[in-house]
Amino acid sequence: MSKLTHFNQAGEAHMVDVGDKPASARRAVAAGRIRMRADTLRLIREGGHKKGDVLAVARVAGIMATKRTADLVPMCHPLALTHVAVEFELQDADGAIDCTVTAETRGQTGVEMEALTGVQVALLTIYDMCKSVDRGMVIDGVRLLEKSGGKSGHWQRD
Repeated sequence: MSKLTHFNQAGEAHMVDVGDKPASARRAVAAGRIRMRADTLRLIREGGHKKGDVLAVARVAGIMATKRTADLVPMCHPLALTHVAVEFELQDADGAIDCTVTAETRGQTGVEMEALTGVQVALLTIYDMCKSVDRGMVIDGVRLLEKSGGKSGHWQRD
């Protein structure tokens, strides 16, 4: 197993120095799911929620979250993102909404944390907007699906 990079030789937390790393195109894709009652999913699908278009608000929240990841996760480097996409797929059979976030940059460190943060905040926004009708919603399965770029190259979940 590789050593944990966010700790120095004395075991103290620190931000990794990426100053000497070459910039490269970097991309990460993360996903997660929110499960809910069928009537809550129908309300979202039909756009009948009194707070407005739930998925439009959640999409903007996910994009904003990717841009603010370094403010939320202490050891993340602030990144200049070149592209962020937030996609939703409604799963009627499962009573769920799947969210996928793709984040891209050209830089010295990866965008995995940005994609993961975007997914979680997008799903939290759905929860926030719908909690008045369904407090039992469950967010789960948040995970990295794929990353590319940098020294470690391409990785994809099996």
